[in-house]
Amino acid sequence: MKTVSRNRMIYTFSKKHKPVAFVQPGELVTIETEDAFGGQIRNENDSVQTLDWAKVDGATGPIYVEGAEPGDTLAVEIIDITVPNKGVIVTVPKQGILAEKSIEPSTRIVRISKSHADFLGTKLSINPMIGTIGVTPAESEIPCGSLGRHGGNMDVKEITSRSKLFFPVFAKGALFAAGDLHAVQADGELCVSAIEVPGEISVKFEIIKNKKPEWPVLETKDSYSLLACGETLDEAAKLATEAATNALMRQYRWPFETAYMFGSLAVDLKINQVVDPKKGVRAAISKKYVDLESFLT
Repeated sequence: MKTVSRNRMIYTFSKKHKPVAFVQPGELVTIETEDAFGGQIRNENDSVQTLDWAKVDGATGPIYVEGAEPGDTLAVEIIDITVPNKGVIVTVPKQGILAEKSIEPSTRIVRISKSHADFLGTKLSINPMIGTIGVTPAESEIPCGSLGRHGGNMDVKEITSRSKLFFPVFAKGALFAAGDLHAVQADGELCVSAIEVPGEISVKFEIIKNKKPEWPVLETKDSYSLLACGETLDEAAKLATEAATNALMRQYRWPFETAYMFGSLAVDLKINQVVDPKKGVRAAISKKYVDLESFLT
Protein backbone atom coordinates (compact mmCIF):
# COMPACT_ATOMS: atom_id res chain seq x y z
CA MET A 1 0.00 0.00 0.00
CA LYS A 2 1.24 3.48 -0.89
CA THR A 3 0.87 6.47 1.45
CA VAL A 4 0.87 10.11 0.34
CA SER A 5 1.80 12.50 3.15
CA ARG A 6 -0.27 15.53 4.10
CA ASN A 7 2.94 17.49 3.67
CA ARG A 8 2.42 17.22 -0.09
CA MET A 9 -0.21 19.95 -0.37
CA ILE A 10 -1.41 21.97 -3.32
CA TYR A 11 -3.76 24.94 -3.33
CA THR A 12 -4.81 24.85 -6.98
CA PHE A 13 -5.75 22.11 -9.41
CA SER A 14 -3.24 22.76 -12.17
CA LYS A 15 -1.07 21.00 -14.72
CA LYS A 16 1.88 22.99 -13.37
CA HIS A 17 2.09 20.78 -10.26
CA LYS A 18 4.44 17.82 -10.46
CA PRO A 19 3.03 14.48 -9.27
CA VAL A 20 3.91 13.54 -5.70
CA ALA A 21 3.10 9.86 -6.30
CA PHE A 22 2.60 7.46 -9.19
CA VAL A 23 0.05 4.67 -8.73
CA GLN A 24 -1.30 1.78 -10.74
CA PRO A 25 -5.00 1.12 -11.28
CA GLY A 26 -6.24 -1.18 -8.52
CA GLU A 27 -3.46 -0.19 -6.11
CA LEU A 28 -4.60 0.76 -2.59
CA VAL A 29 -3.49 4.28 -1.71
CA THR A 30 -3.74 6.09 1.64
CA ILE A 31 -3.94 9.88 1.39
CA GLU A 32 -3.21 11.93 4.50
CA THR A 33 -5.04 15.25 4.62
CA GLU A 34 -4.87 18.46 6.64
CA ASP A 35 -8.04 20.27 7.66
CA ALA A 36 -9.40 23.15 5.60
CA PHE A 37 -7.64 25.68 7.84
CA GLY A 38 -4.23 24.13 7.35
CA GLY A 39 -4.08 23.04 10.99
CA GLN A 40 -3.87 26.66 12.12
CA ILE A 41 -6.85 26.55 14.51
CA ARG A 42 -5.97 24.57 17.64
CA ASN A 43 -8.29 25.98 20.29
CA GLU A 44 -11.31 28.25 20.65
CA ASN A 45 -9.11 31.30 21.18
CA ASP A 46 -7.76 30.95 17.65
CA SER A 47 -9.72 33.15 15.24
CA VAL A 48 -10.14 32.98 11.50
CA GLN A 49 -9.01 36.61 11.46
CA THR A 50 -5.46 35.51 12.31
CA LEU A 51 -5.22 32.81 9.64
CA ASP A 52 -2.61 32.76 6.92
CA TRP A 53 -5.13 32.40 4.08
CA ALA A 54 -2.43 31.15 1.73
CA LYS A 55 -2.51 27.92 3.78
CA VAL A 56 -6.29 27.45 3.64
CA ASP A 57 -8.28 25.07 1.41
CA GLY A 58 -5.43 22.81 0.41
CA ALA A 59 -5.55 19.27 -0.99
CA THR A 60 -3.01 16.44 -0.95
CA GLY A 61 -1.53 15.60 -4.33
CA PRO A 62 -1.44 15.51 -7.23
CA ILE A 63 -1.37 11.75 -7.74
CA TYR A 64 -0.54 10.41 -11.20
CA VAL A 65 -2.65 7.39 -12.16
CA GLU A 66 -0.83 5.30 -14.73
CA GLY A 67 -2.75 4.87 -17.97
CA ALA A 68 -5.20 7.76 -17.52
CA GLU A 69 -5.44 9.92 -20.64
CA PRO A 70 -7.57 12.92 -21.65
CA GLY A 71 -10.98 11.65 -22.75
CA ASP A 72 -10.98 8.78 -20.23
CA THR A 73 -12.88 8.46 -16.96
CA LEU A 74 -11.06 8.17 -13.64
CA ALA A 75 -13.06 5.98 -11.27
CA VAL A 76 -12.24 6.58 -7.61
CA GLU A 77 -13.44 4.04 -5.05
CA ILE A 78 -13.39 5.43 -1.51
CA ILE A 79 -12.54 2.48 0.72
CA ASP A 80 -12.36 4.26 4.07
CA ILE A 81 -12.14 7.68 5.74
CA THR A 82 -10.71 8.05 9.24
CA VAL A 83 -10.92 11.22 11.34
CA PRO A 84 -9.47 12.23 14.74
CA ASN A 85 -11.26 12.80 18.06
CA LYS A 86 -11.87 16.50 17.57
CA GLY A 87 -12.63 19.01 14.85
CA VAL A 88 -13.38 22.70 14.44
CA ILE A 89 -16.26 24.78 13.09
CA VAL A 90 -16.17 28.55 12.64
CA THR A 91 -18.13 31.55 11.55
CA VAL A 92 -16.46 34.10 9.29
CA PRO A 93 -17.56 37.72 8.80
CA LYS A 94 -19.28 38.27 5.44
CA GLN A 95 -19.28 34.55 4.65
CA GLY A 96 -21.97 31.90 4.38
CA ILE A 97 -25.48 32.10 2.99
CA LEU A 98 -26.38 34.86 5.50
CA ALA A 99 -23.28 36.89 4.66
CA GLU A 100 -25.17 40.19 4.72
CA LYS A 101 -25.73 39.85 8.47
CA SER A 102 -23.32 41.25 11.05
CA ILE A 103 -21.37 38.05 11.77
CA GLU A 104 -18.75 37.92 14.50
CA PRO A 105 -15.80 35.55 14.02
CA SER A 106 -16.23 32.58 16.35
CA THR A 107 -14.62 29.18 16.83
CA ARG A 108 -15.91 25.96 18.36
CA ILE A 109 -13.84 22.85 19.03
CA VAL A 110 -16.08 19.80 18.67
CA ARG A 111 -15.28 16.46 20.31
CA ILE A 112 -15.72 13.39 18.13
CA SER A 113 -16.24 9.77 19.20
CA LYS A 114 -16.43 6.70 17.01
CA SER A 115 -20.09 7.41 16.27
CA HIS A 116 -20.97 10.95 17.34
CA ALA A 117 -19.84 14.56 17.40
CA ASP A 118 -20.75 16.58 20.51
CA PHE A 119 -21.83 20.12 19.63
CA LEU A 120 -22.45 21.94 22.94
CA GLY A 121 -24.07 18.84 24.41
CA THR A 122 -26.08 17.90 21.34
CA LYS A 123 -24.88 14.71 19.69
CA LEU A 124 -24.82 14.34 15.91
CA SER A 125 -24.04 11.08 14.14
CA ILE A 126 -20.74 11.45 12.35
CA ASN A 127 -20.54 10.94 8.60
CA PRO A 128 -16.90 11.41 7.56
CA MET A 129 -16.84 12.84 4.04
CA ILE A 130 -14.47 14.46 1.55
CA GLY A 131 -15.09 18.13 0.77
CA THR A 132 -12.45 18.64 -1.92
CA ILE A 133 -11.73 15.91 -4.45
CA GLY A 134 -10.96 16.00 -8.15
CA VAL A 135 -8.57 15.94 -11.07
CA THR A 136 -6.59 18.60 -12.89
CA PRO A 137 -8.90 20.63 -15.17
CA ALA A 138 -8.51 21.54 -18.80
CA GLU A 139 -8.13 25.20 -17.75
CA SER A 140 -4.72 26.36 -16.61
CA GLU A 141 -5.51 26.63 -12.90
CA ILE A 142 -8.51 26.48 -10.51
CA PRO A 143 -8.20 27.09 -6.73
CA CYS A 144 -8.84 24.04 -4.57
CA GLY A 145 -11.54 26.08 -2.82
CA SER A 146 -13.57 26.31 -6.03
CA LEU A 147 -15.35 23.68 -8.11
CA GLY A 148 -16.11 22.75 -11.70
CA ARG A 149 -16.33 19.88 -14.14
CA HIS A 150 -13.06 18.57 -12.71
CA GLY A 151 -14.54 18.28 -9.21
CA GLY A 152 -12.84 20.43 -6.58
CA ASN A 153 -14.47 21.83 -3.43
CA MET A 154 -17.85 20.23 -4.09
CA ASP A 155 -18.78 19.62 -0.41
CA VAL A 156 -21.17 16.76 -1.16
CA LYS A 157 -22.11 15.03 2.08
CA GLU A 158 -22.55 11.69 0.29
CA ILE A 159 -18.87 11.49 -0.75
CA THR A 160 -18.14 8.99 2.00
CA SER A 161 -16.54 5.57 2.39
CA ARG A 162 -18.07 2.92 0.14
CA SER A 163 -19.02 5.49 -2.49
CA LYS A 164 -17.43 5.91 -5.92
CA LEU A 165 -16.71 8.96 -8.04
CA PHE A 166 -16.23 9.16 -11.79
CA PHE A 167 -14.28 12.14 -13.14
CA PRO A 168 -13.58 13.21 -16.73
CA VAL A 169 -9.84 13.12 -17.33
CA PHE A 170 -8.30 16.30 -18.78
CA ALA A 171 -4.57 15.68 -18.24
CA LYS A 172 -2.28 12.70 -18.62
CA GLY A 173 -2.27 10.75 -15.37
CA ALA A 174 -5.45 12.59 -14.26
CA LEU A 175 -3.42 14.36 -11.50
CA PHE A 176 -5.82 13.59 -8.67
CA ALA A 177 -5.94 15.39 -5.31
CA ALA A 178 -8.19 15.37 -2.23
CA GLY A 179 -8.60 17.11 1.12
CA ASP A 180 -10.96 19.18 3.29
CA LEU A 181 -12.48 16.33 5.31
CA HIS A 182 -15.63 16.90 7.39
CA ALA A 183 -16.80 14.77 10.31
CA VAL A 184 -20.34 16.16 9.90
CA GLN A 185 -21.88 18.37 7.23
CA ALA A 186 -25.48 19.00 6.24
CA ASP A 187 -26.55 19.82 2.69
CA GLY A 188 -25.74 23.47 2.05
CA GLU A 189 -22.91 23.92 4.62
CA LEU A 190 -24.77 27.09 5.61
CA CYS A 191 -22.22 29.01 7.68
CA VAL A 192 -19.26 28.23 5.28
CA SER A 193 -17.77 25.66 7.68
CA ALA A 194 -18.63 22.10 8.68
CA ILE A 195 -16.80 20.14 11.41
CA GLU A 196 -13.40 20.49 9.75
CA VAL A 197 -10.90 17.72 10.43
CA PRO A 198 -7.62 16.28 9.16
CA GLY A 199 -7.58 12.56 8.50
CA GLU A 200 -6.79 9.74 6.12
CA ILE A 201 -8.54 8.54 2.97
CA SER A 202 -8.02 5.07 1.49
CA VAL A 203 -8.82 4.86 -2.22
CA LYS A 204 -8.41 2.72 -5.31
CA PHE A 205 -8.40 4.00 -8.88
CA GLU A 206 -9.64 2.45 -12.09
CA ILE A 207 -9.75 3.83 -15.63
CA ILE A 208 -12.61 3.64 -18.12
CA LYS A 209 -11.05 4.21 -21.51
CA ASN A 210 -12.33 6.57 -24.20
CA LYS A 211 -15.50 7.60 -22.36
CA LYS A 212 -16.11 10.41 -19.90
CA PRO A 213 -18.97 12.02 -17.96
CA GLU A 214 -20.19 15.55 -18.59
CA TRP A 215 -19.89 16.29 -14.85
CA PRO A 216 -18.43 14.25 -12.00
CA VAL A 217 -20.73 11.35 -11.16
CA LEU A 218 -21.20 10.00 -7.63
CA GLU A 219 -22.26 6.40 -7.11
CA THR A 220 -23.78 5.38 -3.78
CA LYS A 221 -25.50 2.15 -2.79
CA ASP A 222 -28.80 3.16 -4.34
CA SER A 223 -28.23 5.98 -6.82
CA TYR A 224 -26.08 7.90 -9.27
CA SER A 225 -25.75 11.67 -8.89
CA LEU A 226 -24.47 14.25 -11.36
CA LEU A 227 -22.47 16.90 -9.46
CA ALA A 228 -22.99 20.19 -11.28
CA CYS A 229 -22.17 23.78 -10.34
CA GLY A 230 -23.03 27.29 -11.47
CA GLU A 231 -22.68 30.94 -10.57
CA THR A 232 -26.11 30.71 -8.90
CA LEU A 233 -28.21 27.88 -7.50
CA ASP A 234 -30.62 28.35 -10.40
CA GLU A 235 -27.81 27.89 -12.92
CA ALA A 236 -26.44 24.86 -11.06
CA ALA A 237 -29.90 23.28 -10.91
CA LYS A 238 -30.43 23.91 -14.61
CA LEU A 239 -27.09 22.34 -15.57
CA ALA A 240 -27.71 19.32 -13.32
CA THR A 241 -31.17 18.86 -14.80
CA GLU A 242 -29.89 19.11 -18.35
CA ALA A 243 -27.21 16.50 -17.70
CA ALA A 244 -29.69 14.18 -15.99
CA THR A 245 -32.14 14.54 -18.88
CA ASN A 246 -29.36 13.72 -21.34
CA ALA A 247 -28.54 10.58 -19.32
CA LEU A 248 -32.16 9.45 -19.45
CA MET A 249 -32.27 10.06 -23.20
CA ARG A 250 -29.22 7.81 -23.62
CA GLN A 251 -30.55 5.16 -21.23
CA TYR A 252 -33.92 4.76 -22.92
CA ARG A 253 -33.31 6.30 -26.35
CA TRP A 254 -36.15 8.67 -25.61
CA PRO A 255 -36.69 12.08 -27.22
CA PHE A 256 -36.01 15.09 -25.02
CA GLU A 257 -39.64 15.69 -24.07
CA THR A 258 -40.16 12.14 -22.81
CA ALA A 259 -36.93 12.14 -20.78
CA TYR A 260 -37.81 15.60 -19.41
CA MET A 261 -41.19 14.30 -18.21
CA PHE A 262 -39.62 11.23 -16.61
CA GLY A 263 -37.14 13.50 -14.86
CA SER A 264 -40.03 15.13 -13.01
CA LEU A 265 -40.84 11.68 -11.62
CA ALA A 266 -37.41 10.18 -10.99
CA VAL A 267 -34.71 12.88 -10.69
CA ASP A 268 -34.13 14.47 -7.28
CA LEU A 269 -32.31 17.81 -7.19
CA LYS A 270 -30.33 18.27 -3.98
CA ILE A 271 -28.21 21.18 -2.76
CA ASN A 272 -24.53 20.43 -2.11
CA GLN A 273 -23.31 23.81 -0.90
CA VAL A 274 -24.43 27.43 -1.13
CA VAL A 275 -21.39 29.24 0.28
CA ASP A 276 -18.63 29.10 -2.33
CA PRO A 277 -18.45 31.56 -5.25
CA LYS A 278 -19.91 28.75 -7.37
CA LYS A 279 -22.93 26.86 -6.03
CA GLY A 280 -23.32 23.10 -6.16
CA VAL A 281 -26.37 20.98 -7.01
CA ARG A 282 -26.59 17.24 -7.56
CA ALA A 283 -29.17 15.44 -9.67
CA ALA A 284 -29.77 12.01 -8.15
CA ILE A 285 -31.34 9.11 -10.05
CA SER A 286 -32.10 5.71 -8.55
CA LYS A 287 -30.15 2.75 -9.89
CA LYS A 288 -33.54 1.23 -10.67
CA TYR A 289 -33.74 3.59 -13.64
CA VAL A 290 -30.20 4.15 -14.93
CA ASP A 291 -26.81 2.51 -15.14
CA LEU A 292 -23.36 4.08 -15.25
CA GLU A 293 -23.06 3.88 -19.03
CA SER A 294 -25.85 6.44 -19.36
CA PHE A 295 -23.56 9.11 -17.91
CA LEU A 296 -20.52 8.39 -20.11
CA THR A 297 -20.07 9.57 -23.69
